[in-house]
Amino acid sequence: MKPDKQPHPDPSEREEAARVNRRDFLSSAVAAGVAAAGAGAAANASARQAAGDAQEPGAMPPTAAQEAMESEIPDGYTAGQAREYFVRNPGSDFMLDVIRQLGLEYIATNPGSSFRGLQESIVNYGGNQAPELLTCVHEEQAAAMAHGYYKVGGKPMGVLCHGTVGLQHASMAVYNAWCDRAPMMLLAGNHLEATDRRAGVEWSHSAQDCVRVIRDYIKWDDMPLSLRHYAESMARGLKIAMTPPAGPVAVVLDGHLQEAEAGDRDLGPVAVTLNRPPTGDEAAVAEAARWLLEAESPVIVADLMARDQVGVERLVALAEALQAPVVNQFGRMNFPNTHHLSQGAAAVAQADVVLGLELFDVWGVINTVRDRVHRDSVRKARPDARVISIGSNDLFTKSNYQNFQRFYPSDLSIAGDAQATLPLLTDAALSGMTPARRASNAAREARWREVHSLARGQALDDARYGWNAVPVSTARLYAELWQVVKDRDWALVSDDGAQSRWARRLWPIERHYQYIGRSGGAGLGYGAPAAVGAALAHRPEGRFALNVQKDGDMMYTPGAFWTAAYHGIPLLTVTHNNQGYHQEYMHLQRMAARRQRGIESSWRVGNELRNPDIDLAGIARATGVWAEGPILDPADLGPALARAAEVVDGGEPAFVDVRCQPR
Repeated sequence: MKPDKQPHPDPSEREEAARVNRRDFLSSAVAAGVAAAGAGAAANASARQAAGDAQEPGAMPPTAAQEAMESEIPDGYTAGQAREYFVRNPGSDFMLDVIRQLGLEYIATNPGSSFRGLQESIVNYGGNQAPELLTCVHEEQAAAMAHGYYKVGGKPMGVLCHGTVGLQHASMAVYNAWCDRAPMMLLAGNHLEATDRRAGVEWSHSAQDCVRVIRDYIKWDDMPLSLRHYAESMARGLKIAMTPPAGPVAVVLDGHLQEAEAGDRDLGPVAVTLNRPPTGDEAAVAEAARWLLEAESPVIVADLMARDQVGVERLVALAEALQAPVVNQFGRMNFPNTHHLSQGAAAVAQADVVLGLELFDVWGVINTVRDRVHRDSVRKARPDARVISIGSNDLFTKSNYQNFQRFYPSDLSIAGDAQATLPLLTDAALSGMTPARRASNAAREARWREVHSLARGQALDDARYGWNAVPVSTARLYAELWQVVKDRDWALVSDDGAQSRWARRLWPIERHYQYIGRSGGAGLGYGAPAAVGAALAHRPEGRFALNVQKDGDMMYTPGAFWTAAYHGIPLLTVTHNNQGYHQEYMHLQRMAARRQRGIESSWRVGNELRNPDIDLAGIARATGVWAEGPILDPADLGPALARAAEVVDGGEPAFVDVRCQPR
């Protein structure tokens, strides 16, 4: 609880108050916060000692001169100036109260002096509980952790950044989250008042507009000039961040506001009622239902649609009502891949009506580029196919970064959140369904069951190819991993897109939390920290979190594994280590072939991650994570994964490096 506010002393009392020992004063002022944190700190210390960790270094005892400075007025200071040095009710305590009322449970950060006031309040006033600081070794890692955390937990994390340089470091991860519609609360320390800045670095780490570097790919930002302004900005920011299409927001924390006396004003509580996602126009939804019922072969394509299991179940209900196949783009897990209506992208070629739900790229679903030289395109869908789009993209779009993809003029475009709109569409389809249309569902179901069964069998046959290959085949990597997770409540916290989609082809993915989709902006450095953030959200549920980690991506943000070890976040990381940037290798091959120059040097120059080989397991081990590898013989893979799983079951992260085929 917050300590009671103390009245300011009369001027006659100031000289005596200035002689109060600062250490005694601070000890009493933070007693409540220390008591709240004490039990957790003691438990952590006991656990570390039991594990054989070294004692934390102790502080040197103060010198006589330092003791004098604690209890006497320093030379050159008046009694009044000395008294003003101490702050009984700092602004950052109020800032923390606001953060708590908004329900932020975690704040990921790399420490910086521009938010030292808030950091001290979180540690001492708040006892480092709700929110808890997550120590990161890079701001890009901190923002990517918040990205992964949201996609599992469904709520934003705070990211505390050191002014200008912190936001510059975080920028790539913020862009990924922007493209992926993942909200986060970016809190940026800054010193706007020039006369309040300390000489030296504090000037180069301050800016008139420190958020400018990321403003093109966040939804909103503000720079509060008072504590009341801050409270309203935080509430507004959370509401904007969570309103579809969701995305990051930023609030600047002025250093003076954090560190100065807040006074005895009653700043009041902060309450936020989040917006309900907007639904599509009722008449337009009814028209969409008519088109779908009249279609001989309707197909549903979903991308950034389901936010949770409710969204998945709503899509299942619509698909079953129509017996229409669903092509899951896997920007999120939208539809169970074990369901007979789960179909591949080839189904679009048969469609006379295509229903797109929160599509990342409508044009790319309907068309493909045949010849980039002449900008020639081929229509994948039938020439007469009509396209219905339901989504929130047009509710908020910016111009600079082109993540909105190529324009496609849908025949019926409905602005509204797809997950919120699906119940209206399903009800309209069921109420408008004729007996003849209902009777046709049996034949439709039988057809799609057969297609689904054939595709499943083909995937199993394909997985057997190169089973004993060295390096390990990617299919075998996922098959061996399945033996580890199949009897656990598992969650894949990585994207298998660069590994030939073997998880989606082999594993039964039926729950929303079992697959969190891609990074959004395809920026490297996302994988490891996003997996750690997602595993943190899975931890209260006791789920077994699994990250199949790309080697090149890992080298951007390897410090994420230290954060997992430090905070005890259980996560099994298994590398898909093909010792290079294989996608870029393929691009270079294509260029060399097109220019008829041969491809002999394509692998080595600028693409390989070997000669010398990178000891990925050694890197993980150096961060405090249990690690094994590299695994070269596929026969050794299963036993190594079993050993690592035991570590994760014990509540700690584990790492296995596996040398794999390129794809």
